[in-house]
Amino acid sequence: MANDTWHWQQYGSAWRGIGIYHMILLVPSREPLLGKLVIPDDDPMQAYVERSELGKAVIHDLAQISQRHPEIKLLQYCLMPNHLHAILHVTAPMSQGILAVVRGFWQGVKKLSLDPTTHKVSSISRNSIRDQKEVSSVSNEVSFISRDTIRDTQVSSVSRDTIREQNVIFTEKPFLRPMSTHGQLQSLIRYVQMNPARLATKRLKPGFFCVQHNVEINGRTYDAVGNIGVLMEQFRKPVHVRSMWVKDATEHGYDQPLKDYKAGCLDAASKGTVMVSPFISRDEQEVLHALIHDNRYIIYLSDNGFGNYFKPSDLLFDAVASGRLLILSPWTHEPNKRTITRAECVALNQMAEEISASH
Repeated sequence: MANDTWHWQQYGSAWRGIGIYHMILLVPSREPLLGKLVIPDDDPMQAYVERSELGKAVIHDLAQISQRHPEIKLLQYCLMPNHLHAILHVTAPMSQGILAVVRGFWQGVKKLSLDPTTHKVSSISRNSIRDQKEVSSVSNEVSFISRDTIRDTQVSSVSRDTIREQNVIFTEKPFLRPMSTHGQLQSLIRYVQMNPARLATKRLKPGFFCVQHNVEINGRTYDAVGNIGVLMEQFRKPVHVRSMWVKDATEHGYDQPLKDYKAGCLDAASKGTVMVSPFISRDEQEVLHALIHDNRYIIYLSDNGFGNYFKPSDLLFDAVASGRLLILSPWTHEPNKRTITRAECVALNQMAEEISASH
């Protein structure tokens, strides 16, 4: 079976050293087997996941990682209806390595199976598991989840000898990604914490988050996510920072044209103009951040299409939910796409000009 071959995203000795890692375990069928999303008063910020018996068993196995490997601390976790996020901090070099530890976790949860008629987890007593709300609290300063908190998730008796191998749920390996810079950690913790709120927002406003195909603009077709109504706004303007302005600013210290252009974009947006761009360069990204902060209307051109389970990034999510952002892509989704090419940059900037000129 091909799934038994263990391959990771990266290789090297760094996997045995100190570091912080983001792990995702997914139910491949995407069924909500791990829990049910609850949205009190239709308020996404109060949303949490009510764990199923299987979800509680998965959290029990997650807690075992730190108990069996004291050099690994669980900084944050979030159980969603069909997947698990966990942030693991390796505090000391390990002879075994984080890859082997996560593989062991995976092999453990693979042994959990559901009764096809009752949907109960094999050999786990419902009375021995304590109910909890989903999001674990983490202070503003990064700290690890205490052993007392972990004990609250433990199953008092799990007889592995009686767990059946049929009906295996977790057939896919967990995804594991190392954090490369310190600044990523706080953003990742917030991302994990906000998962229930984001899912609740998508459920309450499904229209903005559904992929819409074959949206025609000026003779070209796009796939779209967000508020199509943004196209009805009368005025549109492309955002394209010219390289000569950046060169003058960085090499000659003459940054007035660059400042004037960026200020002009924000001024036009404040008067109701929809700003259109792939927002590729650093300066264009600064304009994008300012537009989102000021709640302006934006058409964002993406260099990759939308997969079946597409979800906008942290930066774009709230703007989509508010109805002020439309994301367009002229190309189909490529799962392994990593970097944008120069030809794609040129093409997307040209499309931004086309969209701005069309009415």
